[in-house]
Amino acid sequence: MAGLPVLLLLLVLAGIPPAANGSGYLSGFRQKSRLQKDRHFRNIRPNIILILTDDQDIELGSMQAMNKTRQIMEKGGTHFSNAFSTTPMCCPSRSSVLTGKYVHNHHTYTNNENCSSPSWQAHHEPHTFAVHLNNSGYRTAFFGKYLNEYNGSYVPPGWKEWVALVKNSRFYNYTLCRNGVREKHSGVYSKDYLTDIITNDSTNYFRMSKRMYPHRPVMMVLSHVAPHGPEDSAPQYNTAFLNASQHITPSYNHAPNLDKHWILRYTGAMKPVHMQFTNMLQRRRMQTLLSVDDSVEKLYNMLVETGELDNTYLIYTSDHGYHIGQFGLVKGKSMPYEFDIRVPFFVRGPNVEQGAIDPHIVLNVDLAPTMLDMAGVDIPAEMDGKSILKLLDTDRPVNRFQLNRKGKTWRDSFLVERGKPLHKRGEEMAQEENFLPKYQRVKDLCQKAEYQTSCQQPGQKWQCVEDPTGKLRLYKCKGMAGLLAPRMQALMASGASHVQLSPTTDSDICNCDIVGFKTSFLKRKRLLTKKNPSASSYSDVKSSRTASRKRWARSVSFELDGDLYAVDLEEGYQPMGSRNSSWATHRRRGEGNEEDNDEFSGMGVTQKPPAGSKPTPPAALKVTYRCSILMNDTVKCDGGLYKSLQAWKDHKLHIEHEIETLQTKIKNLRDVKGHLKKVRPEECQCNTPSYLPKNKEIFRLNAGRKYTDRMPSKQKSQWMQKEQKRRKKLRKFLKRLQNNDTCSMPGLTCFTHDNHHWQTAPFWTMGPFCACTSANNNTYWCLRTINDTHNFLFCEFATGFLEYFDLNIDPYQLINAVSSLDRTALNAMHQQLMELRGCKGHKQCNPEKGGKERNYFSEYRPVHRRKRPKVKKPSSKSLGQIWEGWVG
Repeated sequence: MAGLPVLLLLLVLAGIPPAANGSGYLSGFRQKSRLQKDRHFRNIRPNIILILTDDQDIELGSMQAMNKTRQIMEKGGTHFSNAFSTTPMCCPSRSSVLTGKYVHNHHTYTNNENCSSPSWQAHHEPHTFAVHLNNSGYRTAFFGKYLNEYNGSYVPPGWKEWVALVKNSRFYNYTLCRNGVREKHSGVYSKDYLTDIITNDSTNYFRMSKRMYPHRPVMMVLSHVAPHGPEDSAPQYNTAFLNASQHITPSYNHAPNLDKHWILRYTGAMKPVHMQFTNMLQRRRMQTLLSVDDSVEKLYNMLVETGELDNTYLIYTSDHGYHIGQFGLVKGKSMPYEFDIRVPFFVRGPNVEQGAIDPHIVLNVDLAPTMLDMAGVDIPAEMDGKSILKLLDTDRPVNRFQLNRKGKTWRDSFLVERGKPLHKRGEEMAQEENFLPKYQRVKDLCQKAEYQTSCQQPGQKWQCVEDPTGKLRLYKCKGMAGLLAPRMQALMASGASHVQLSPTTDSDICNCDIVGFKTSFLKRKRLLTKKNPSASSYSDVKSSRTASRKRWARSVSFELDGDLYAVDLEEGYQPMGSRNSSWATHRRRGEGNEEDNDEFSGMGVTQKPPAGSKPTPPAALKVTYRCSILMNDTVKCDGGLYKSLQAWKDHKLHIEHEIETLQTKIKNLRDVKGHLKKVRPEECQCNTPSYLPKNKEIFRLNAGRKYTDRMPSKQKSQWMQKEQKRRKKLRKFLKRLQNNDTCSMPGLTCFTHDNHHWQTAPFWTMGPFCACTSANNNTYWCLRTINDTHNFLFCEFATGFLEYFDLNIDPYQLINAVSSLDRTALNAMHQQLMELRGCKGHKQCNPEKGGKERNYFSEYRPVHRRKRPKVKKPSSKSLGQIWEGWVG
């Protein structure tokens, strides 16, 4: 018996555990179980770590650069394959992540509008997920990019540790707000590279928290700036991905897109320099993600070392996607298409299935309620998102008597929105029409009553006729009935009985040799038309005073029901007054026949015809006293100009003088217009004190002090915001003038890129170029639906334009198939979209479908197979009458 202790000692020294004590694995298992029981006894809740990247796509292959992250998060957790951002812009999306609300509920519409504004700080920042978790006992910490317009002057509520970037993304030469103290950084990699600072500060904070407060859970947000511009990679990675080409998808450089909204119709194919730039951009973006990949690995190893891995939820995602050359757009985001709204989304943690792919739709608005649910905190009813924890939890007990369990109910549709609502914009959007096939436009027009009679209605201009082949065509109504309404005839018979009009011939060919009285019907709405560029030039020439040496002409002009009419009385050319100073031709899109050029409106040389005549459209428009524009848009001058060089020179000099005079007049008119804007009288405000000044120049000269002191606080803040925007716009304009920057297009956001844009390798060496990529006024609302039978995107733009893409057939959204929908399906989608646009709270914002329920569009649209055929254009047969629009 005395030798037994010696034997046991020898066995221990030899590394062989005694059988009575069990194996080392069992011992470790028991220790782990005791640790878990101990934690459960002390009610220790899980740690939560959110890793958020900036502008990271998933459609263009960015995750291929992150092998470590995929190993940790994809194989060690669950990948949500249908993860989306509800607004593909930085500040709106990040505000949705913080609040769990759609943009129309937190009112951060753009990267400038309400982004980190006083209104945001007062009404939404006190209700972020950080505030709720901090109140429940979590040690909360934020590291990295916060909101684009965050100025670093305060620490938002709810955060124990705060290390946030001031303003927008940068890797070097930036300023941090570290717990209320501003901290400037330079361009030295070892101490200033922001990705590494975020990693080191977050891991150090986690270790320190567990040492000082071992029983308190930690919630951290690691908000990386990669792969956002300026795309500066770490030095050790600046030679990686030499031939990166993952961004070249079927929609790459697919431009122009005449069937899509105005930006894509305007955007043409990229030039070679743009394509070279996209290749370089993709390479640099993937290089920056290598440092984020290292960050995820360091964070994982820290959790293993501290023993907190199994008690920590790790979430990896991005604020939105990105495009690089798709549809000819060189770079950017903000579009409603898959490459901009799809994001990577991975979760690992307690009871999360490893290596799983979950097809349920998850959104950025789900992050806040999910983290509250993970922490066991009640989710506020005003949050629009839902907790995805029930999709993750695999350890819930199952009722063994319930054999036929229903599938989990979850949303199958969600809202994608961008831009400010029209009723708050204070401006009207220019309307645009869908580019439908010609036959479809004609067919739709023929449904209207005014086209179905044979030119019998007063004022009818067109009639719908079926040709021998069964095809519907629009034909012009001939004669007086098609030109004048009865009231117009009565007015001409009584008030202008002395005017004699020329007869109308039945022939389609106008006799240009016979000069006769001709009438011109100028509608006020057509005076500003842009469809005929020659119209404005003609009106300017007609309104010029330099033609006073020509023969005098008299005219009768009168207005009827808001329409302006003019009739020449004497022979010869004479510029009319400003009320009759424009000419415009109006052609209907969709009037599919050879007689489109029959519709004409203008003023020309006239003389007295026989009495009892009828009005005839003029054959040519007299622009100068020697040249005219014919109906086929060609210019014809008298023979002398083609034979005499001196006559040609004199007439050219005359035209140049006319143009110079008109340009001077336009400049003077603009000066007057600017003056009128400045001295516009204030509207009558019943509740506004009478002592408020009405002249805006007074308080602008006095820096607004006297005026704003007497304003109500709400009116004062609104005035201050407008004044700040005005000054900011003026500074940008002056800066562009100083730099001689001509890179701009109306309505579009443009950028100039040169050899000095990137300060780190690899460098751009192909010289400067300009590219216009997006627009601040591109407002839209989209319905995105994914279920067992449907996978589509339906968008309504603020301009009235509609887009529809069936992603089962057209996964890259190459063809706008809205013309293939019938009216019933369009109305149903519009109705659901309108409900989502006004939803508040998770009950209204999450239409759920589960079990045997199906989307109600199935009764209107055929079910497509999962097998994807080649992309084809829509067939020529429509499913029904096209939808005319909606009341927004």
